[in-house]
Amino acid sequence: MSSISDEERLAQLGYKQELRRKLSGFSNFAVSFSIISILAGAITSYGIAMTAGGPLAITLGWLFVGVMVVFVALAMAEICSVYPTAGALYWWAAALAKRNKAVWAWFVGWFNFLGEVAVTAAIDFGAAITTSAFLSLAFDLEVTAGRTFLIFLLIIIAHGLLNTFGVNLVRLLSDVSAWWHLAGVAVIVAVLAIVPDQHKPVSEVFLEVRNETGFTFAGAAGYAVLIGLLMAQYTYTGYDASAHVAEETHDAARSAPRGIVMSVVVSVIAGFVLLFAITWSIQDYEAERATALGLPPAQIFIDAVGHDLGTFLLFICVVAQFFCGMASVTANSRMAYAFSRDGALPGSRIWKRVNPRTGTPTNSIWLCVACSSLLVLPSLWNTTAYLAATSIAVIGLYIAYVAPVFLRRRTPDFQVGPWNLGRWSAPVGWIAVGWVAVICVLFVLPTSSPVTVSTFNYTIVAVGVVLGGAWLWWVLGARRWFTGPRHNVPDPVIPRPASGAEPVAEPTTE
Repeated sequence: MSSISDEERLAQLGYKQELRRKLSGFSNFAVSFSIISILAGAITSYGIAMTAGGPLAITLGWLFVGVMVVFVALAMAEICSVYPTAGALYWWAAALAKRNKAVWAWFVGWFNFLGEVAVTAAIDFGAAITTSAFLSLAFDLEVTAGRTFLIFLLIIIAHGLLNTFGVNLVRLLSDVSAWWHLAGVAVIVAVLAIVPDQHKPVSEVFLEVRNETGFTFAGAAGYAVLIGLLMAQYTYTGYDASAHVAEETHDAARSAPRGIVMSVVVSVIAGFVLLFAITWSIQDYEAERATALGLPPAQIFIDAVGHDLGTFLLFICVVAQFFCGMASVTANSRMAYAFSRDGALPGSRIWKRVNPRTGTPTNSIWLCVACSSLLVLPSLWNTTAYLAATSIAVIGLYIAYVAPVFLRRRTPDFQVGPWNLGRWSAPVGWIAVGWVAVICVLFVLPTSSPVTVSTFNYTIVAVGVVLGGAWLWWVLGARRWFTGPRHNVPDPVIPRPASGAEPVAEPTTE
C-alpha cells in the first residue's frame, strides 16, 4: 500500500472518519495489554491450574500457551495492517472470503460480539470477586453472592460512565493501566521474592504436577495438565481490541498490528515472572487452593508475607482488574458499533450512533454493559449458570480470531500491508489455525469427576447455542437483508484478497 493518511485508508475501506482519532501507538497497545491483564485473568483463574495440573501447568503451561498465542496474534496482525477498521474480525472475514462473504461475516461477527460480551462479564465479575476478597481482608466484610453481584454492578456501571466521557479519558486511563500493570507486577514479585521466610523448591515450581480433578485413569495427571492450560488461554484473550480501536489510532496500519502482537509478547514475559513468584511463594498448597476467600492467590499473599502486606498486594490486583474491565468495555462497544454500522444487531440504527460531543458510540457502550450484566445475573443463584454463559469467551473469541487467518491462508496472492510477516506468513498462520483447533477440542472435555449437573463442562453447550442461534436467525431472515459490511463512502477502493475472489465492494480505478 502507498503511504496515505489514516482517513484516506479508512475511506478506501468504505467508511468516513466518525470516531475521533486520538490514540497513539502506545495507547493502542495499552488497551489490549489492559484487557489481557495478567493481574486479572492469571489471578482470578489461578485456582483452575492449581486444581488441574499444578505448578507445571501454571508456569511452563503459561509459557507454552503464550508461544502458541503469539502465533495467533502475529497472523491476526498481518490482516489488521491491510484492514485497520473497527469491525476487525468479521470485516476481515468478509473481505477475505472468496464466496459466501455475508455468511462468513455474520457467523464470525456473532462469535466475536458474544465472546466480547462474555469476556467483559467474566473480567468484571472476576474483579468483583477479587474486590470482595480484598474487602473481606481489609474490613472484615463477609463475602456473599449478593454482595459480590452488587460490587460487579458498581464496577461495570463505572466502566460505562468512564467510556461515555470520551476517548481522551480512555486513552489516559489505558496508558496509566499499562504502567500500573508493569509496576504492580514488579512490586508483587519483589515482595514475594524478599519477604517470605521460605519458598518452594524451584524444581517443584516448574515440574510438580497436581491432579485434584477426581480423575484416576491411567494418564490422568497428564490430562489434568492439559485441562489446566485453560488458565493461560483464558488470560490471553482480548488483544483484538487493538484492531477494534484502529479507527481511533494514529498510523493504524502499523500501530494496530504492533499493538496486537506486543500486548501478547509483553504479557507472556511479565505474566511468567508473576506466576513464578506466586507459585514459588506457596506455603500450604491444599489450604490455599481451597481457601474460603475464593481466590487462592489472595491466600498465598497472606500466608507468604503477612495479612497487611498481603492485603496491599491484593489491592494492586484490584486496581489492575478495574482498568482491565474498563478497556474491555471500550473494545466491546467499538465492535458492537461497527457490527451495528453494518446492520447486523437488532436495533442497529440505535447502536451505531456516535455522540457528536464526545466522539464515542455511547449507545453501544451501554448495550454492552447491559448484556454483560445479564450474563452475570444467574450468579446470584447458581455459579454454574454463570460459568456456562461465559465459557463462550475462550472458544468463541478464538473461533472469531482464527477464521480470518484461515481465509487468508486460502488466498495466496493476498496483498500485504505495511506490517507483514514476509516468508514466515504461511507457517505462522497454519500453526495458529492448528492451535485453535486443538483448544476447541481440549476445552470442551470434562474438567472434573464425577460429572454432575454442577461439574459438567458447559462450554460445548454455550458454543452450540451461539452457533445454532446465529444459524437459525440467518436461515429465518438475516440471509435476506444482511449483505456484509455496508460502506458509507461511495466507491471504496478495497484491496482485493486474491485474484478471482468476489470483491468486497465494487472498486473504482484511481
